[in-house]
Amino acid sequence: MNVQLSTFLLYFVAVFAIGWYALRATKSEADYWIAGGKLGWLVGGATMAATHTSAGTFVGTIGVMYVAGWSFGWLVLALPLAYWFMAAVLAPRFTRVKQLTLPAFIETRYYSKGVRALAAVIILIATVVYVQAQIVAGGLIANIVFGVPVSWGMVGFTAILLAYTVIGGMIAVVYTDLLQLIIMVLGAICAVPLAIRQVGGVEPLFTYVEAVNPLTFSWEAMPALLLFTMGLSFLLGGVATPEKLIRLYAMRDMRTIRRGILLTIIAVTTLNLLVFVLSLAAVVLFPNLPTGDLAMPMLATAVLPATLGAILLAAITAAMMSTVDSLLLVAGSALSVDIYQLFRPDAPPGRRLWVDRAGILVVGTIPVVLLLSGVGEGELVQFIVLLFTALMASSFFIPVVVGVYWRRATREGAAAALVGGGGNPLAWGGGFAGRRAPGEGAPAAMVGGVTTALAWEGWGPADAIDPVLPGFLVSAFLMVVVSLLTPPPPESATQPYMSSPEKP
Repeated sequence: MNVQLSTFLLYFVAVFAIGWYALRATKSEADYWIAGGKLGWLVGGATMAATHTSAGTFVGTIGVMYVAGWSFGWLVLALPLAYWFMAAVLAPRFTRVKQLTLPAFIETRYYSKGVRALAAVIILIATVVYVQAQIVAGGLIANIVFGVPVSWGMVGFTAILLAYTVIGGMIAVVYTDLLQLIIMVLGAICAVPLAIRQVGGVEPLFTYVEAVNPLTFSWEAMPALLLFTMGLSFLLGGVATPEKLIRLYAMRDMRTIRRGILLTIIAVTTLNLLVFVLSLAAVVLFPNLPTGDLAMPMLATAVLPATLGAILLAAITAAMMSTVDSLLLVAGSALSVDIYQLFRPDAPPGRRLWVDRAGILVVGTIPVVLLLSGVGEGELVQFIVLLFTALMASSFFIPVVVGVYWRRATREGAAAALVGGGGNPLAWGGGFAGRRAPGEGAPAAMVGGVTTALAWEGWGPADAIDPVLPGFLVSAFLMVVVSLLTPPPPESATQPYMSSPEKP
């Protein structure tokens, strides 16, 4: 325990040191929200990868694969395609006009402050949902490392996140993300060989997994259509989530973006593959956990030596923090830049920075208050992440991608796509929220002899499809139909994104 405490204290000291440096380096709103738009490929790619690698990877993915097996793991194949699309198709046009926020892009392209405010509200709602999942993971880690109640852990981790994010903004976030990515990769690389050795090697690992849960290497644990549409959610969400799009504005130029995203693809794919192996080890070593979300913390505390276990727990914490700080930036900017400045456009720069910090503080406090009130407590982390991804993809993929390629897209079409696409995942039976695996998360093969498919409590026929599919289709339909029925946009709205780029 002393090793764990020392490791975490050293980690937190480094995080606060970065926050203090960022405070001194932040001179303007552009510095605060997009690091001045001057990031290089190493820091830019690292912050993109760290933002993607959340508690959904280190806690949630293992939690679902602990229950459903490797059929869920194919979703990682969607991620390189998503990042390729972002770098090769979207970024060259999307970054022609740099903005401080995604809703600011919405206003510029769709010539409407009202549509900008609508986009900001959607971001605020979705962020509260997603941040809850990360905070739950932070509470679990604090309970294991420090022995405090989970609720105290959630409050403590949130306080640390808010401290350096509020102080240093994007500059603090991107450099802590670089540190956190290094910790994540180091933790996973150290954990995998030791976990494999604990079960006797690679061949015994696969043999034992099949004996414990015969569904692990089959396609029967989850409906095929659900798996396919989950992959679509990761693909579309990988392109269109605001915290990733804003990093395109933070990087220096297109050459930097391409190199940075290549680093992101390598880092994210490597981490996911390592996590998949750890999920198999967890099935063998801890076959009766009450919830799959405990699999990774148990590996860190019960299997690995104290020092390496502390590093792995720090990696899980880094994954959670690297995502939440980015989301807090996005949500805080939605509240302070896109909503507050809509009503106070003439506020002086000094006051704007204070409001910026206050916005992050507000949106960071709400998820903890909801969790302590019992709202969102108990769901598998990965399903909360999937709901957020579906909501973001359904809301923003069409307005962003279509907006830079189709001249006829109008503000009315964008508003309809945002409302129709964003509202659909919530109306689609609430997505995954509130669903439980049989036996509160134990593998189906171990509950009542079930060996066919997971009988998730509360799941009906609609739940065999990830809500991203109907949301995406509704968003696309509304964008096209409403745009064609309304007056075309002014040339000033489309020209920056669709004119031929000037040759150097």
